[in-house]
Amino acid sequence: MRQQIFDLRTILGLIAILIVTGTVFYSDYLADKIAREERQKVQQWVEAGQFLINAPAESDTKLPSLILNEQTSIPIIETDEKDSIINWVNLDSGRVEKDSLYLKNKLESFKRSRPPVEMQIGDSLGHINRYYYGHSVLLQEVRYYPMIQLLIVALFILIIVLSLQLRNKSVQNQVWAGMAKETAHQLGTPVSSLQGWVEMLKENGHEMQIATEMEKDVERLILVSDRFGKIGSTPKLIPTDLATQIKVMTDYMKRRASDKIHFNLTIDHQNQYQVPVSPQLFDWVIENLLKNALDAMEGTGRIDIRMTYGPEHVLIDISDTGKGIPRSLWHSIFKPGFTTKKRGWGLGLSLSKRIVDDYHRGHLSIKHSELSKGTTFSIKLPREEKRNA
Repeated sequence: MRQQIFDLRTILGLIAILIVTGTVFYSDYLADKIAREERQKVQQWVEAGQFLINAPAESDTKLPSLILNEQTSIPIIETDEKDSIINWVNLDSGRVEKDSLYLKNKLESFKRSRPPVEMQIGDSLGHINRYYYGHSVLLQEVRYYPMIQLLIVALFILIIVLSLQLRNKSVQNQVWAGMAKETAHQLGTPVSSLQGWVEMLKENGHEMQIATEMEKDVERLILVSDRFGKIGSTPKLIPTDLATQIKVMTDYMKRRASDKIHFNLTIDHQNQYQVPVSPQLFDWVIENLLKNALDAMEGTGRIDIRMTYGPEHVLIDISDTGKGIPRSLWHSIFKPGFTTKKRGWGLGLSLSKRIVDDYHRGHLSIKHSELSKGTTFSIKLPREEKRNA
């Protein structure tokens, strides 16, 4: 799916380049055409003005007058041979009155953009006036059009890519949920069989110790199956003594960890507060974080679990003395499929974050990490259940 999105981005990018390139060439063609027509209009305007000045009284002046009156789009500045300003049209009269340098600056701008139209005044010994002119509004719009179109195309491509990413994320979520439910279904058969074998061992008194330990692991398998079965469904949050819940999980992991790993659980309040959680799913979060801590320490170190009750939230920090996580990976560590281990699918932290953030309306994050010194994961849970509006 990622490859498909990448290919689609490439295709959309090429299409955008072709559209913008074609637009740029066509816009340049139109701009040149309009520029030639505007120069002709300026020449006609100049000639019409001179005709009206020099025409005999009985001459027909309707056409020259029409040309002069209809030319309202092209700004023109008339100068003498020394470029002293004589007259101007189609400029901001308010700016001319307020700013003494306005006309001078416009004249310099017109000089840089186009050569002037020159007209000899009087007979062959007369002087020459120059008519400098600027861009009309239409010509400016044509020149800016490719940039506007580029922004529109870029926005269009961005919307498509974001839509595809959201669709891809939705499909991924459906795949994970389906896989989890199928895993729970597949676990059901061997778990039922193991329960039967445990009952048979219990009937034989000589194997009671083995049966007891097997029963614990069977119960664990049932719990795992129940967890997977809840993925993709909205769990029911139950007021739970979170301190006891964490202590039970810590003791469970402690019995299965190396003797060189020291566990330290600190709860800053003696009262037992009920916090709304899904016990099975929240156990999964704590188990994943403790397993990550154990993997990071490779058999030797210390794990500190600290639980703090605030006015509105419960904070749980789980720290280890392991190898740490580079800061460049802090945002990637919770993405599905991301893992730094040789084994595993990289789903533990991703599922943990989803359980905390989406199902419990809390927040799971890396609070601190330093290479070769350890990492602290932080869980923030509301003390009262939050419901969607």
